[in-house]
Amino acid sequence: MMSAPNPIPSADLEKGLQQQTHDGANPKAADQPSHSPSTTTLPPAENQDSEEEAIERIPTQTSEIAPRKSFNLVKTLTARSNATLIHPGPPPDGGIKAWTQACMGHLVILNTWGMIASFGAFQAYYTGELGMEPSAVSWIGSMQMLGHFGLGMFSGRLLDIGYYYWSVIPGMLLAALGMFMTSLCHSYYQFFLAQGVLLGFGCGLQFAPSMSLITTYFARNRSVALAIMASGSATGGLLYPTIVRQLLPAIGFVWTVRVMGFIMLVVGCCYCSLLKPRLPPRKSGPLFEWGAFREPAYSLYLIGLFLFCFGVYFAFYYISAFAINVLHAPYSTSINLLLLLNGVGLLGRLIPGFIADRFFGPYNTLLPLCFITSTILYCWAAVSAVPSLYVFASLYGFFSAGFQGLFPSVLSSLTKDLSKAGARNGMGLGVVGLSSLIGPPIAGALVQKNNGNYFVAQMWGASMMCMGALVILVGRLTITGFTFKIRV
Repeated sequence: MMSAPNPIPSADLEKGLQQQTHDGANPKAADQPSHSPSTTTLPPAENQDSEEEAIERIPTQTSEIAPRKSFNLVKTLTARSNATLIHPGPPPDGGIKAWTQACMGHLVILNTWGMIASFGAFQAYYTGELGMEPSAVSWIGSMQMLGHFGLGMFSGRLLDIGYYYWSVIPGMLLAALGMFMTSLCHSYYQFFLAQGVLLGFGCGLQFAPSMSLITTYFARNRSVALAIMASGSATGGLLYPTIVRQLLPAIGFVWTVRVMGFIMLVVGCCYCSLLKPRLPPRKSGPLFEWGAFREPAYSLYLIGLFLFCFGVYFAFYYISAFAINVLHAPYSTSINLLLLLNGVGLLGRLIPGFIADRFFGPYNTLLPLCFITSTILYCWAAVSAVPSLYVFASLYGFFSAGFQGLFPSVLSSLTKDLSKAGARNGMGLGVVGLSSLIGPPIAGALVQKNNGNYFVAQMWGASMMCMGALVILVGRLTITGFTFKIRV
């Protein structure tokens, strides 16, 4: 029978512990008796200063003391994440959760771009009822688009580093606040700050991160998912002008705008609670992905977008004013035209998105849409009656919606590393925002300079779109040359 080992005297144990301390050793807590707390014996006073560091290196059974780190907002946007994160794998490309994200993205666009696409109703009201200059009113809508697209350069990065909710929730509240403040406005600068700056910047905090979030859930079906998301513009473009048409004569401007603000709050609460980022925070990277501009396809595509977007939103802003001032149609007819222009966009986004995913790819599908849309805008100059304006609104609304639905998909397809999707997509949207800021006011100034004649503005807008389509074509050629059979 084996005898139990002799216990080590406590004096010997204490002596050994002191010897290890003098030698600079770092014994493990597991080497200490598990039934008693860890203890250390202080050395003599004359050696206390030299021995303090050695004593501190002896861990206890309770915990190790970690150094505190101060929070710096600027460093947060560009800093390295030290967390140990597991990559979730390839995109699910379907399933209940993924398609739920696409549907919630639809609501994001309903609240953001759907509201901006309805600005034509306000353009006609401000110029007709409040007597504002068309070019001045255009700056309100252009500021909305600058905030909506341009702020993506910064808000897109927030998704990459794990701060999605810190972007989308304040953005939703800021956009709704912009509408509520619009109901209190009486002068131009107040409308500009409330409806232009507050609403636009609130939309910008939501759009780019949400678009990038949707792309992380899809690969093969990405164009369809983004088309579902983008079709929220058509839904909002039908909803909000209808509210204006029905409520403005009944309850007046103030409460009509407030009703729209309450709708934005309710819809915003839905998507803020259901949208879920899929990828872990990106470990490192700059706020801007400057290396992307060394890629010819990416750079040429952004240049083409910049030129194309000078003119593509001209009709959305001015079709209602054109109907009233040139064709002498009633205000209700001008709203119906805007509803048609936005309504056909539902099919205009979904059908090209389906074709892109199943047959040709997003870039190959986008190219003909760009040339067809610019050609239709040239034809606007031939419109001289209300029925022909309805035809123009139908065709232009369909094909321009195809462009609006696919250009984010092409932008995403040029980004192979999804951890950089937020930054690269945000940079592209910033270019679109800058172009959209400048384009409509230039068109309005051309209309005003020509005493209300739209011909010069129509030719200018269509020509800029045609030039943009040509540059986008050159960008496509840098990928596979003249071989269009390859899905791109």
